[in-house]
Order: sequence, then C-alpha cells, then structure tokens
Amino acid sequence: MKIYLAGPDVFLPDAVEIGRRKVELCRSYGLTGLYPLDNAIDLSARDASLDIFKGNGAMMIEADAIIANLTPFRGPGADAGTVYELGYMAGHGKLCLGYCNDPTLYADRVRKFTTVEQQDGRLVDVDGLTVEDFGLSDNLMMIHALDLHGCTLVTPPQAPADLWHDLTAFETCVRMAAERLGAAPARASR
Repeated sequence: MKIYLAGPDVFLPDAVEIGRRKVELCRSYGLTGLYPLDNAIDLSARDASLDIFKGNGAMMIEADAIIANLTPFRGPGADAGTVYELGYMAGHGKLCLGYCNDPTLYADRVRKFTTVEQQDGRLVDVDGLTVEDFGLSDNLMMIHALDLHGCTLVTPPQAPADLWHDLTAFETCVRMAAERLGAAPARASR
C-alpha cells in the first residue's frame, strides 16, 4: 500500500532527511511512503514547476492514501499546495489522513496575525472579512474532507517543541493508515 506524504516539509532546510524519516516510519508499518522530493526534477529547467506538479500528480494517482501535514505554514493555516493535494485525493475517493502539530483553533491562530473582533455576531478581521469560527483547527473544507474520507485530524494535546520535526502525530496517521489499508508491519531485521 502506497501513501502520498504531503506537506510543507519539502521547504525545510533538511527536507530530504525529514522525508527519509517519514518514508522509514511508513516502511515499519508495512507501507510505502511516496515523498514529493523523490521525484527527479531539474530545477533549472524552463518548466520545472510544471514538472513538479506533474510528478506529484503521478505519485498521488499511484498512491492508495494521503497523509497531509496541515501544520500552519507561513500564516494561520495550512500550506496551499498541501490543501490542494488533500482535496485532489479526497476527490479521487482515496483514504485521507492528516495531522497538525499546532492544536490551536484556527480563529485563535488568525488573532496572532491580525486584529479580530466581534461584529454583528461574527468574527471579522481588520478588513471587515469574516474569520471562520466553527471551533475547528483549520478551514472546514479540510477538516470535513478528512472526517468523510478518512480519519479525524490528528493533533497533539499541546504543540511539540519542534513543530516541523516531531513525527508523533505523523506516526499516529501512519498507524491508522496501516490499520485501514490492512498493511502488515515490517519485520525487524536481525
């Protein structure tokens, strides 16, 4: 069983190493992790961005499921590319799992980036735009895509010291994927 490993992890300075750790965790549960940086892309090519898009799309088609890292990235919400990938997989009826290492509710995270106040019974930001406030960890479309196409978003009781390298919530998703997909754990080597 193959799992597409989505998330902004590919932007970390040690992106290859974190991908290796995630793939290894998948292997220990009898799954094959497909990490986007495993695609061989010539970043100097004129169409490098399109090549990345196509390569990731091919991996998603090949995968049986997705584990999406929805930890807030460069703002109060999840990485836009990861959100696209989660929607793509849900739209194709594949098993969807996700985790967020920041257990703070979305509306509270928005408050860290802008002024938010009550107005006519709703939360609004400084531009007068409504701030989604359903007591969820992120946008309702992502949360319910997970609920309806896999498992509830996995969050820790409190944020780990290192949001980007703590793989506890990720491993919970891997274990759930293995159970749902009927994978056999890898045997320990002697």
